Amino acid sequence: MSLAVVVAIAMFAGIVLYALFGGADFGSGFFDLTAGGSERGGELRVLIDHSIGPVWEANHVWLIYILVIWWTGFPETFAAATTTLTLPLALALVGIVLRGASFAFRKYSATLAQARLFGAVFAGSSLITPFFLGAAAGAVASGRVPAEGNGDQLSSWLHPTSLFGGLIAVGTCAFLAGAFLTADAARSGHDSLSETLRIRTIGVGVVTGIVVFAALVPIKHDSPTLSDRLLGPAAPLIVASAIAGLATLVLLHRRRFAPARLTAVAAVAAVVIGWGVAQYPWILVDQVKISAAAGADATLAGLLVVVGLAGVIVVPALGYLFWLTQSDRWTESPH
Repeated sequence: MSLAVVVAIAMFAGIVLYALFGGADFGSGFFDLTAGGSERGGELRVLIDHSIGPVWEANHVWLIYILVIWWTGFPETFAAATTTLTLPLALALVGIVLRGASFAFRKYSATLAQARLFGAVFAGSSLITPFFLGAAAGAVASGRVPAEGNGDQLSSWLHPTSLFGGLIAVGTCAFLAGAFLTADAARSGHDSLSETLRIRTIGVGVVTGIVVFAALVPIKHDSPTLSDRLLGPAAPLIVASAIAGLATLVLLHRRRFAPARLTAVAAVAAVVIGWGVAQYPWILVDQVKISAAAGADATLAGLLVVVGLAGVIVVPALGYLFWLTQSDRWTESPH
């Protein structure tokens, strides 16, 4: 295995982690948006604030990790993607900024009207960010980012593969968030809220699963290279995702919330990894392969050293943070 492929795998590992941890974070916005009015939805919004409060900024570590490896290890393709996909990437960034600001400001709102405004911005931006990131990924995977960059600013991402990519990203984020929030509500003694979240999460899971498999039809015509590999080398992962997704729905139905979180993670991880397998060996599908896009070997080796240091320094700290948020002491009184 070449040095370039190893670095690409390290970068893709960050994508998987961001999809899982950042995805569960973003997905909470869907449940915030559909919680209802200030009185009916108050309990759920308090739970969301309590659940994601310690980790909502920490999750962006993975996004920074991905971008740094991409622009350092594969600089020409990074330039090609950012100059072609300026609009969806800019909109995703706007969503990240607005989401963070509104999440903080809502807690210190002086009036109910202000809290509602910031809550609406938080919920809306939680949906637009994964949508536009998914659309950008769809543009790359469909071969619409030219190697020289500066591709069409609209047609590069306004097509079935990108639009379905955005919808799938939103759906999987909401599905993950629902599985985690349902478990948090049950563990903290909010049985009625847990039951409401259980039903909504099952609904989200069913709809998302339908969208994922329905997308295979237009993708076949819109992105033949990606489609051929999704139905070839990546097919076992797609099947594994379906099995894990169904297992999650069954576990939620039976109110076994703790294992449902694990199968939900497995379902989403399998979809994301399947996309990576389908895209290999391209970094820009039909345009540039990983081996041709890589920088100097010294640069790639240096990146792997940094990845190793991050694994030793950053991962344990993040792991401890997530462990604390799942402890009984943290979840016992979300008021």
